[in-house]
This record gives sequence, C-alpha cells and structure tokens, in this order.
Amino acid sequence: MQRYDVLVIGAGAGGLLTAARLAHLGYRPLVVERLGYVGGRASTRDVDGFKVNNGAIVIETGGLMEQTFAEVGAGFEVRMPAPPILYRIGGRDIDVTGGGWGFLLSRLTRQGARVLAGLAAARTDGGLPDAEVSTTDWLRTFTGNVAVHGIFRAMCGSVFAAGPDELPARVFLTYFTRKSAFKKFGFCPQGTIGIWESLARMITAAGGEVWLHSEVRSVTVEDGLVTGAVVERAGATAPVSARAVVSDIGPAATVALAGRENLPDSYLAAVKAADRPCAMISVNFASQQRLLEAPGLLSFASTRRLCYAANFTATCPEMAPPGWQLYVGTAVPRPSADDFDVAAETELLMADLQDEIPGFGSARILSTVVTRDDWPPQRAIAGSDLPPGTPIANLWNVGDGVKEYASGGTTACAETAAIVAAGIAERLSQPRGTPPAR
Repeated sequence: MQRYDVLVIGAGAGGLLTAARLAHLGYRPLVVERLGYVGGRASTRDVDGFKVNNGAIVIETGGLMEQTFAEVGAGFEVRMPAPPILYRIGGRDIDVTGGGWGFLLSRLTRQGARVLAGLAAARTDGGLPDAEVSTTDWLRTFTGNVAVHGIFRAMCGSVFAAGPDELPARVFLTYFTRKSAFKKFGFCPQGTIGIWESLARMITAAGGEVWLHSEVRSVTVEDGLVTGAVVERAGATAPVSARAVVSDIGPAATVALAGRENLPDSYLAAVKAADRPCAMISVNFASQQRLLEAPGLLSFASTRRLCYAANFTATCPEMAPPGWQLYVGTAVPRPSADDFDVAAETELLMADLQDEIPGFGSARILSTVVTRDDWPPQRAIAGSDLPPGTPIANLWNVGDGVKEYASGGTTACAETAAIVAAGIAERLSQPRGTPPAR
C-alpha cells in the first residue's frame, strides 16, 4: 500500500494545476495518467517534427493561470502575438485592439449601436436575459445582420466550443461584459504541453509523483469517504491510499469509478443531466509559404463553419521544422452537443479553409481531428456545470465539467483548481475525527 495525501486522477490542465497547488502547500500528491504524456485535451503531439496541439491552443496571460504558475514556482513560457486576434470582415483583417465592442460592431453593421446598447444593459443583473434564451435568439432582437451573427458564432465556438443556438445568452453576456471580453493570450513554443510539463516537474520536485501509462481502475469508498484507489501500472494492479481524491476525468467517469451505489440518486440524476459534451473539428496544416498574415488568431464573420485559424510559427517558429509554417483551422459542428454528420461537417470546414486561406489547397495536411464524446473540448455546455464538490466529502471533481459560471477553456481549469485545492487544504488541516465539512 503506497500512501499519499491526495490522489489526482488525470494529468490534464485541471488535475496538474490542483496537484501543483497542493504540492506547493506541502501535501504529497500522486497524479495518475493513463496516457503517456501530460496535458490531456490541452496537450501536444509530435507529427513529423511539427508540434501539433490536440486541443487547447492558446493560454491566457495576466490572469489566474499565469498567477498560479508564479505562485507555485513553475516556468510559464507563453509568447503573446501582437495583435493577438484579427477579425476578417468583408475580406479585410481588422484589428480592434483598444476599440472593443463599439469599434468591432461599427465595422459590421449600421445597427451596431443597438447591439452595443444590449451589451451595456447586460452589465446589470436586470439586463441579463432568462437562462433559457440562446445567444442566437438574444442577438436576433437587435439585428439580423449575417456578419454580426457570424462573429458571435465564432466567439461562442472559440471560448465555449458551442454554437450560439446552444449556448445560453446569459452565459455569453456574463463572460463578455463582466469577466474578460478581449483577453490577453499567447502560444507556447514547445506546444501547449510545455507549460504542463513545467507543472509536472514542479510537482515531483516538491515531493509529489506523476505516473504516466497508469490507470485508476476503481476508487475505494469506506464509511462514506474515499480512502484511495486501485491503480494499474506496468501490467500490475495495486492499492493506493489517499486522504482525498480529485478527479479530472469528468463527473460521469468519476461516478463510474466511485460506484453508483455510493452516491445518492439526486446527484446521479444531476450528473446525467449535465453530461452534454460538445464537439469541435480541427485541421492542422503546414506550408513552406506564409498563408496567414495574422500573427495570432484570425476570427471569421462569414463562413459556413470555420470559427478561427491560428498562425503558430509567426510567434513560435520552434513549433515547426526550419522553413515551415504551422497553422490550425477549427470549426464547431452543428449541432455541437448532439450527434452530427462528421463527414459533412468536416467537408464544410475544408471548403471554408479553401475559400478563406489562399494557398490552402497546396498545404500539407498534418491531421484532421474530431474532439467529441469522451474526448470533448468541453464536458458540459457552459452554464450547466456541476459544482466541484460531491456528496462524498473528500472526493472532488476538477476541470471543464465543473466550471465556474460563464467560464471556459484552461482558464476555467485554473479557477476550479484553486477552489478544490483550497477545499482540500481546509479539510486535511482539520484534526482527525472532526466531522466532515460538506
């Protein structure tokens, strides 16, 4: 029996950020990851010398993510493109840096003032629509302009991996009027995996462990509390003891490991209702010619499915072999949270790339990736997430299935990691025998 303070299931963004915070506080975490690399759905794989991200491509700077790395003493190499994002409107790539919503909407439609008034109203609680109103329906009350709807669709896809007809307007408006409308972000020269490897090194240097090619087969529950898990590693299974368990594999998978019989029916019903993973389709491609002038992200107002394209090597030439440029184009299918025709949706994305990126026809396609089901960009449509705690007092979920309201991406993982690490630290600091805080 190997004993640890905290067992973390999954070395994705949420799991590593939580483990790093706990290790920094002096606890001994064990991170168990079934894959052979860290980062999960925000990692990077090598494809013939190209550093191809398999999910999240940008990392927020200046916020809680960067703050966490500084706090725990882990390296955070993220380069910011300038400008970070351009918007393709009417065939031109527009920089709205410093101009915000007003400048962007003025370039799209004469009705921009009406939409801007709706955004201003949303800054007050009384100006937010009901939770059932979709972003599309809210926007229709101000304008039917196709380009405006296209930009809002691209924003929904880029931040929340969902279509505007599926994403509640209340979520969209809360994010863009109260949290961070035009965030600062950048690329990692090693691919996104670079910062996660930095966290893994910090965790092991602080006395924790990270086991790759290992898998938690079941979580042990005794007298209403988790006491550890059974882990398969190197072809053998062994019990691991832990005072708390954190799961970064989503609430539904956590239920399966802990056993439905150990959780109340009300919680099982809530998990089932919230288990609506969305989907994205990405085409990673390369060229020896520069195909995009935008140094970071390029968002599109008038496409069939394409939400954005990213130009990695303008900022991080290390991500491709010498003489090559590396790009990705990403789309949100319709519908994003239910079944869809993969071949048809991929064909629409390819057609957009042909139309919008001159020279794409001669580019080298490195991979076409569909993320969905048990490997989604988001485990729940934003706004329907569960809280990170569970009815088992020392079992927590972390990551994109338990996001804070109106949050998304790896930033949401940093937020839940801070909440969960604080909860665990409070619990483990209590004298043994103290009634559990629920």
